Amino acid sequence: MGETASPVIEVFADVWCPFTHVGLHAVDEHRRRTGRADVAIVVRAWPLELVNGAPLDPAAALAHAVELRDQVAPGLFAGIGSGRFPSSTLEPLALAARAYRTGPRAGERVSFALRDALFEEGLDVSDPAVLEQIAEGAGVAMPDDADRAAVLDDWAEGRRRGVQGSPHFFCGDVEAFCPSLRITKDPVHGASIEMDRSRLTEFLDRCFGPAPPGEAPPGEAPPGEAPPGEA
Repeated sequence: MGETASPVIEVFADVWCPFTHVGLHAVDEHRRRTGRADVAIVVRAWPLELVNGAPLDPAAALAHAVELRDQVAPGLFAGIGSGRFPSSTLEPLALAARAYRTGPRAGERVSFALRDALFEEGLDVSDPAVLEQIAEGAGVAMPDDADRAAVLDDWAEGRRRGVQGSPHFFCGDVEAFCPSLRITKDPVHGASIEMDRSRLTEFLDRCFGPAPPGEAPPGEAPPGEAPPGEA
């Protein structure tokens, strides 16, 4: 019998979605804690400015980021007070697509770096100079028209697969919309957000399955990679 392929977690998401920033760090934290460096995270484009017909409202996005930082993720969103919010995320999403053409780890690095640049460093990820810096740091080229087309292809694929919003996670025949968070909206007091670790763990346990032989023991990060921020 041949070896069983390692699972792949697909995430349809946008760069300026703060819920995705928390969700990706939570999944990466679980992956490191369980020693599952073999599990790849493929972040695919769910361009909200195309989904909604308009760019994301910076005030709304940043308000959600503050709620997330204050209620569930005190170690994240250090850079949200900079006032530098992207005018579009189509080119950042294209850069991530370009990185995934290089390989899954390069794509992952860029996907995390884009969100860290926006939410932790307060950088405008629609600025070509910022994108060039991220691309150079990951060792990938800047996006071309094929990568921009890949963003539209992901959007079409997401609609075909019933993506509900950003982030929507898939792993084989298992899926979950925003599994790391429980959000309750109150017209008077605003949103109440809790980390839903049981739902996230249930999704990841169904996804990961048994670790292949020779994987790193629980708690070890993949070689050469720094530990993630708090989620």
